[in-house]
Amino acid sequence: MQNRFKSCTMIATTNSTEGGTQTEAYKVFSCSPSSIVGLQPQSIYFSAVNIFLSITAFLGNFLILVALNKESSLHPPSKILYRCLATTDLLVGLVTQPLAATYWISLVHEHWSLCRYVRDAAYISSVALCGVSLLTLTAISVDRLLALLLGIRYRQIVTLKRTCIIIATFWIFSVAAASFSVSHTRITLWCSIIVIPPSTPSCSVISIASYTKIFRTLRHNQAQVQDRVQQQSSQTTALNMARYRRAVNSALWVQLALAVCYVPTALVLLVQASRKTYSSNVVVIKAIADILTYFNSTLNPFLYCWKVKEVRQAVKQTIRQALCFPWT
Repeated sequence: MQNRFKSCTMIATTNSTEGGTQTEAYKVFSCSPSSIVGLQPQSIYFSAVNIFLSITAFLGNFLILVALNKESSLHPPSKILYRCLATTDLLVGLVTQPLAATYWISLVHEHWSLCRYVRDAAYISSVALCGVSLLTLTAISVDRLLALLLGIRYRQIVTLKRTCIIIATFWIFSVAAASFSVSHTRITLWCSIIVIPPSTPSCSVISIASYTKIFRTLRHNQAQVQDRVQQQSSQTTALNMARYRRAVNSALWVQLALAVCYVPTALVLLVQASRKTYSSNVVVIKAIADILTYFNSTLNPFLYCWKVKEVRQAVKQTIRQALCFPWT
């Protein structure tokens, strides 16, 4: 055991500057005796937190999926985007967090072979699901912009079939990127930085540009409506704009929540890329950042219920029916 400890420590503290060496070193370090020194209590705590958030994420997003199935006021392409987002959050609770909890348990019991398997499985599922979530939220921002700019042509251009093709592309790209990065350790870290964080340049630029254009257009339309407030048609437009504003507001809250929860992980990955040695403190910091990322999957159902009245009512109805309450 002493020899294995020294060997793992020497590998983890390598000073090589090759692109993938730091990443490979951290992977070895994360499943070695040196990573668990003094961290047994914290490992049990991290495992318990992951299990708790796993349950809340699964139950919360299951309720959202049921509510979206009952909700008929949303345009089908918009609904399937939210379904995709809720599905990724549900799978985080069903797959990724149980794997993360198993990882911490395997460290406590020093099952290094199991540790390596669940570490890689948790990594693949985390990168893939986070990637799909990020791309889906970007698609939602573009969808809201198209609904504003296209007007009556929106339903003709943004169809269910086209949206399903886009979502399938998101899944294929994210799963392929996650799997490829595990088998090619030199690009693992940079793939994580490209796929996971909401600071991804392309997605960030698209989302920011979309919401900026939306709010500018809404401000311009509001000025036009105020000039014709006496006309019935403009009153109808004002009502439609009020509903559209609520939809944009709810989507923006979900986007901001994802950014807040994902940015710490992005920062940890950047710091990890610049380090040549690792300690148990690095493991703890990365664990906290990962838990915050996973917490986003628990937080989203509450945001849906808070910001989307129709979803909130459908969730209440579903809970009442599940509990066999006499009223509807």
